[in-house]
Amino acid sequence: VQLQASGGGLVQAGGSLRLSCAASRTIININTMAWYRQAPGKERELVAVITKRGNANYTDSVKGRFTISRDFMKNQVYLQMNVLKPEDTAVYYCKAHEGRLTFWGQGTEVTVSS
Repeated sequence: VQLQASGGGLVQAGGSLRLSCAASRTIININTMAWYRQAPGKERELVAVITKRGNANYTDSVKGRFTISRDFMKNQVYLQMNVLKPEDTAVYYCKAHEGRLTFWGQGTEVTVSS
């Protein structure tokens, strides 16, 4: 499956953005879909993940601020990001895990100004 991430941009601290990850085909059978991010000079980290059954988990730093969701009709996964902080600045990537296969989308850049 091919993944296309979008929705990044420049936003002031306290603002919101919604990232979208469009899949090239149905995501119904995909085990998990996730958002990762990589800040300058840092390793890529898991931000949020949602399972086929709809269970979601978040890294501690975004709990209560970010929400991952998906739309099976549109084959898309979203990351709603609220109360953004400068430390959320990073390139965000979506990832799909299907069986033994892993697919990555290209990144979308998020910059949060203070």
